[in-house]
Amino acid sequence: MNRPYPMRRLQLPAIATLCLWACQSWAGMGLTELPAMDTEGPVTLMYPSAAAHQTVQRGPYTLQAAPDAAPQRGNGRLIVLSHGSGGAPWVHTALARHLVEAGYTVAFPEHVGDNWHDTRNVGPVSWQRRPLEVSHAIDAVAQDPRFAPLLDFTQVGMWGMSAGGHTALTLAGGRWSSAQLLAHCETHLADDFATCTGGITRLDGGLLDGLKKAIARVLIRWHLRDTQWHQHTDPRIRAVVAGVPFAVDFDLASLTQPVVPLGLIQAQSDAWLLPTFHSGPVIAACRSCETLADLPRAGHGALLEPLPVNPPGWLVPLLADAPDFDRATTLADLYPRVSAFFDRHLLATAAKP
Repeated sequence: MNRPYPMRRLQLPAIATLCLWACQSWAGMGLTELPAMDTEGPVTLMYPSAAAHQTVQRGPYTLQAAPDAAPQRGNGRLIVLSHGSGGAPWVHTALARHLVEAGYTVAFPEHVGDNWHDTRNVGPVSWQRRPLEVSHAIDAVAQDPRFAPLLDFTQVGMWGMSAGGHTALTLAGGRWSSAQLLAHCETHLADDFATCTGGITRLDGGLLDGLKKAIARVLIRWHLRDTQWHQHTDPRIRAVVAGVPFAVDFDLASLTQPVVPLGLIQAQSDAWLLPTFHSGPVIAACRSCETLADLPRAGHGALLEPLPVNPPGWLVPLLADAPDFDRATTLADLYPRVSAFFDRHLLATAAKP
């Protein structure tokens, strides 16, 4: 059964303190990058700042932010965002801006070998690294003299979408294996072809479908031979949100009672990670999770704002929403739900007995 986490009873002074944090708005958004170190990618930070915005160009994306501006404390909490396969921070700018305006500092680790300019490790190789990269991003922010005095690193939030949602489920206590994914694809290859092939080719009812499936079986049996279970949690992370997560390779028993509060976002029109196989079973199995949104007309790309610029042709139908999907209204409703979830589990913690 899917239940929201109960709110603990707070004393009136505690409620007042929580509102002091949660009811403020920091209008300015600073933007900076912590450089890559050793085998880790750079970490992009968006954060509260009093500095004036400028027009900033990052790749094909035009943003309004204050580059390298002095940070303000905000509400004293850090949230790490994990992008999807081949992703970048910029397609989550709208969510990050909302969180910054609510007082949060937001960190985006660039996942090595699975980002907008390097996709050589997309899939299980990256999935093993990603949770560690989230932990290392927290370390990097904690070691930066501009941000270390402003943040409580014992109360960190984490949000991930798609492959980043896989990272989120792992950090919430889930365990996964490549062998579990192989078993799924052996049984459901035709039904969940995009999951099993990465979406780069499709079954279209044509004469080549049989050949496509035969090649896919050979490749997945070769690449998904690892039978080891993988896990990684971080005690600093105290609340997690998984948006349209890749989830068929998880042991659902490990997600019946996550180690931290776990919020889930499901897109019913997702053509890439079908809810029947991915988010749906997690929601059904998890006894304490909170479904933050179940979006009936949303596709896999519904949580991206802005949308990717000039995506490859094969990607367009996999990200698409239903024709009558109201993106603006949906996201305007969703973002406050996400920030409220983090408010409850990160800001209220200091007031709990």
